Amino acid sequence: MAPHDKVLLITGASSGIGAATARQALAAGWRVALLARSADKLERLVGELTAAGAEPGRITTTTADVAEWDELQASVAAVDERFGQLDAVFANAGFGAKRGFLEETPEQWRSMVLTNVLGAALTIRATLPALREAQGHVVLTGSVAGRRALPGSLYSATKFAVGAMAESLRQELNGSGARVTLLSPGMVDTPFFDSKPSIEALHPDDVAGAVLWALEQPARVDVNEILVRPTAQDG
Repeated sequence: MAPHDKVLLITGASSGIGAATARQALAAGWRVALLARSADKLERLVGELTAAGAEPGRITTTTADVAEWDELQASVAAVDERFGQLDAVFANAGFGAKRGFLEETPEQWRSMVLTNVLGAALTIRATLPALREAQGHVVLTGSVAGRRALPGSLYSATKFAVGAMAESLRQELNGSGARVTLLSPGMVDTPFFDSKPSIEALHPDDVAGAVLWALEQPARVDVNEILVRPTAQDG
């Protein structure tokens, strides 16, 4: 496919769903800005992408903790300096925790809540001016766990918050030409899990394909929510 030169910023880009989305976006003609906390992981990913045939000039990387406003602002500014525009953002950074309100540490909880909830909100705030101008698209990673409460799961609560955030943003942007999609995957075979899933889980490419499908709908179509589960997942 010929390049269309639109720019997609992906947070949590260094592995899993974020990395798979970068691969598919490049193949579909997007330019990509890859954001993560680890510069080393981003460097390895760029090496893999270019070895697979991606043009280095269509990729940029930037490091930031999405829960840190100054870092995130600087990263978005760096993307604008490199590409001069921003057409879509995939707010994908996040991580989980063991179930049980006596599990994990308060420090781990704090980091998860800040990343999953505040990080998504700050990503919206940092990119919204450019996306309004471009009549662009915000995609947020929710979860099946954000549709029904799971026993002892603070992670589930963070994803309920992301779902509410997506709908609140959609209402704010209604009539502006900008679009919002909440992507809610079930179990995905990624480093998110400490052990390999017991069922055949989704592959990161399955979820990435849903992201690209939503992004590339005609401007008149706003795909508000995508729910995708493995065939064998019960809940």
